Amino acid sequence: MYTISVSQFIIFSCTPSSIFPRYPTPYPSLLPKITPYPLTHSSRKLSVSVFSKPSEAEEELSAPEDEWLKRLPDKKKPMYSHSLPCIEAWLRNLGFYQSKEDRAVWLVEKPEWQAQLSLDVTDLYVRYLKTGPGNLEKDVERRFSYALSREDIENAVLGGP
Repeated sequence: MYTISVSQFIIFSCTPSSIFPRYPTPYPSLLPKITPYPLTHSSRKLSVSVFSKPSEAEEELSAPEDEWLKRLPDKKKPMYSHSLPCIEAWLRNLGFYQSKEDRAVWLVEKPEWQAQLSLDVTDLYVRYLKTGPGNLEKDVERRFSYALSREDIENAVLGGP
């Protein structure tokens, strides 16, 4: 079972005329039969349990995680060749856990430092936090292109600030 967090889930309704605007069709029976779905309060929100750290979800996530870890491309391949579920499994395997507020943000706590990793559209960002262990004077941020290999990114991120 793979658990996700969704804060709002909106169901849109449409009619055949909104999909196929006023164009005559020689086969009206082939138009999709779409029943308008009334938007109610219950259809707008979906509550799903979220685990803050991997240890809390270990039993439920172990089988799917193992499957995605097996599907990881070679560590020398660029990150853009990895699927999102594979990247997420890889990050969990490294000790990261997803933020509850932003699903694209991952956190890790090491004995020497604490970091926040953000999966952006074009780059992967790592911010080593001064509030964590160690003696950083300020937050240190690094940016990595998805064109870099998984091995290079892993070595750079886990190398610390």
